Amino acid sequence: MSLAKFILASQSPRRRELLERIGANFDVMPADVEEFEEGHGDPEGMVRHNAQLKAAWIADKHPQRFVLGSDTTVHIDGRVLAKPEDLEDARRMLKTLGGRTHIVYTGFALICRKRGVEVVDGARSEVTFKPLDDATIDAYFEIVNPLDKAGAYGIQEGTELIIDSFVGSHSNIMGLPLDETKALLERHKLL
Repeated sequence: MSLAKFILASQSPRRRELLERIGANFDVMPADVEEFEEGHGDPEGMVRHNAQLKAAWIADKHPQRFVLGSDTTVHIDGRVLAKPEDLEDARRMLKTLGGRTHIVYTGFALICRKRGVEVVDGARSEVTFKPLDDATIDAYFEIVNPLDKAGAYGIQEGTELIIDSFVGSHSNIMGLPLDETKALLERHKLL
C-alpha cells in the first residue's frame, strides 16, 4: 500500500528536507499569499495565522488533498525578526541576537477541504547566541545565505560560529517541529 500524498504549501528547502527525514510522501506547491508580518504583537499567533493562510490558499485549489502549511519567525525584545531585506539588515539582526536568548516560533496547519479537516498548531524553542563581532558575522555570511531565513540565520549551518545553546525542538528552529508534525500526519494516515 502506497503512502497517501499531501501537499507542502512552502518552497522552503529546509521544510522539504525535514519531511523527507520522516519518510513523508508529498508534493510541493508554494502558496502565493501575502504573509502577515507584525513587527510588534503576538508572534505565536502571527505564525499560526500565516501557516493557516498558506495551507488554505492551496487547499482551496485542491479540495481533495491534504495541505500542510508552515511559518517561522524569530522574536526578541518584543519584536519579530522576519527575513532580512538585504545583507546590512541581516548584519543588524545578528548583532541584535548576539550574546542573547531569543524565541523561535513556528506555526503549522493541516487542511483538507473535502474531509473537513483544519488543524492549526505551533511550537516554540529558545536559542542563545554567542557574542558576535563583525569578523564572526562576515565568516558566517561566507557559508550561509542569511537572506532567506527569519532572523538572518539557520541552525543547521555554521552553528559553531553563532549558537551557544538551544532549548526545545531543533527542527522547530529549522522551520518545522518534526515530532508534532509527524504525529499530526500519522493521525490523518499521511505517514
